[in-house]
Amino acid sequence: MTVERMIHVIAGAFIMLSVFLSSLYNGVDLTETTWLWFTLFVGANLFQSGITQWCLMGIILQKLGLKTSCKRCA
Repeated sequence: MTVERMIHVIAGAFIMLSVFLSSLYNGVDLTETTWLWFTLFVGANLFQSGITQWCLMGIILQKLGLKTSCKRCA
């Protein structure tokens, strides 16, 4: 696993952990807090892209003409 992939895994895990901790210790009900669901979604996608090396946003941005720094990805 590369450093970049591990950064995605760790960042995604930290985001998801912060959502769960805020729901436990701040008494937040996840069914009533839509912004926490959004944060959880972002964290899950970061985690998933770090594990699988597949990122829908990266594909969309490449199709829009942005260049990648990854030589394998081009």
